[in-house]
Amino acid sequence: MTDAAEDNANSTDRTRAYVWAVLGGVIYFLGWAGFGYWPLALVSLVPLWVALELSERPWRDALGVGWVYGIVMVAGGYHWLVPFFEVFSGYGSFASVGFWLAFSTFIGAQYGVYGLVYAWLRRRGWSVALVAIPPLIAAEWLYPKLFPVYLANSLNQLPLLVQTADLGGPLLVTAVAAMVNLAVFETWRWRRAVRGAPRAVWAIAILSVGLTVGYGMIRIPQVEAAMAAAPPFRLGVVQVNMGIFEKRGEAAEGHRRHLEQSRELEREDELDLIVWPESAYIRSLPRKLPMSGDAIRKDVRTPILFGGMSREYGEGRGRMFNTAFMMEADGIIRSMYDKTYLLMFGEYLPFGETFPVLYELSPNSGQFTPGNQVNALQLGEWRISTPVCYEDVLPTFTRAMVREANPHLLVNLTNDSWFGDSQEPWIHLVLAQFRAIEHRRYLVRSTNSGISAVIDPVGRIVARTGVLTRENLRYEVHMMQGQTVYTQFGDWPGWLSLAAIASMLIARRGPAK
Repeated sequence: MTDAAEDNANSTDRTRAYVWAVLGGVIYFLGWAGFGYWPLALVSLVPLWVALELSERPWRDALGVGWVYGIVMVAGGYHWLVPFFEVFSGYGSFASVGFWLAFSTFIGAQYGVYGLVYAWLRRRGWSVALVAIPPLIAAEWLYPKLFPVYLANSLNQLPLLVQTADLGGPLLVTAVAAMVNLAVFETWRWRRAVRGAPRAVWAIAILSVGLTVGYGMIRIPQVEAAMAAAPPFRLGVVQVNMGIFEKRGEAAEGHRRHLEQSRELEREDELDLIVWPESAYIRSLPRKLPMSGDAIRKDVRTPILFGGMSREYGEGRGRMFNTAFMMEADGIIRSMYDKTYLLMFGEYLPFGETFPVLYELSPNSGQFTPGNQVNALQLGEWRISTPVCYEDVLPTFTRAMVREANPHLLVNLTNDSWFGDSQEPWIHLVLAQFRAIEHRRYLVRSTNSGISAVIDPVGRIVARTGVLTRENLRYEVHMMQGQTVYTQFGDWPGWLSLAAIASMLIARRGPAK
């Protein structure tokens, strides 16, 4: 082949590689939470590996095809960020699209890094079968991102396939899904006579899925038995459906709705706790406990767990916190928890403290101070951990809460009205499901505008409200105890992946296969 012909062939392969990368990104976000066509998750990595092999692994192409794959994946899965930036942060359409693209580019770079590591290991002679999965697990685990993206989240509709999350969190579930992808890819290469029959890959994939399903078949009845034996606890959730600006401008109306719906719940039957969502009570409260909550509860006599704002003054300025309060049956508030992970652009602006002018450009963004503890709220003998807003989609953070307090129940207080009638409330619910499985606790979500829900310790959504609806939810949960393997040991699949990558970098094999 002449040099010109070889250059043309390389150019054609490079173009095909980027086309495959785009296709793979589309398949990934269609299979992921939100769109939810979960079978696509079992082949979503195949186009990425095709692209990386077509590029013949020069560094710029490995980075490029991986990055394109990631950008398309994130941009499609998080398309709802455009109206979020435009409506709720006060930006215009042009700036909102720019922020969305910047967000997609940054998060998508996770797969650019993956492509580089993949190419590096392949150039050292390691096979696709050994190289493909460890960098994927490490990237999901370590790459910094505002919202977590796990391939595991695509399988939320299949209880039998996600029960291993109590062993190794979402990373372990991702590993099994990736193994199925690898079997499909290696079969495709075999059919194209690129390699021999991948019998070992087939065997490992079949074994992985078989063990996962078998574990689910054994574990689900065990958890159900533990649920039945645990003490019951009667909960009511209030969802008043007020927009974020409506809540700010009509605080009295918001308070009236919460009280009115709480009275409705009390009239139906006795409850152990009523839950109001994040920022349900708009007027800021002092931070000195205990304090009376009679002005908040009025004639409601059931204990109330509610989200609000607390303020403290010092060093010549005030600080505002996004706080969860526990008001007991006697009307006294004795415990509270401050949100630790604040929502960028909604609750704070990056570098806003250094450059205050940024808040003038984004007038709807808050200026909250993060909390520094992960304590549980106490209600009699019960401990209740309360991740606020998107803290319940962060597995490492929720694990820290559970390890710190050993709670009987997880309650998430959220205000997803920031995102309007989009896919975000559904995505938020799906991502939160895994926290219930990981720690074998009921997870109750109380949201301002939907979706409020009860997720049982198997990860099933056993009760929920709609989106942008005003309604109540009541359910009898059970107060669980104990620690899972994941609670104790955390993201050990991530550590194993790093060890595998390190060993392949230290050693070297012959020509890549």
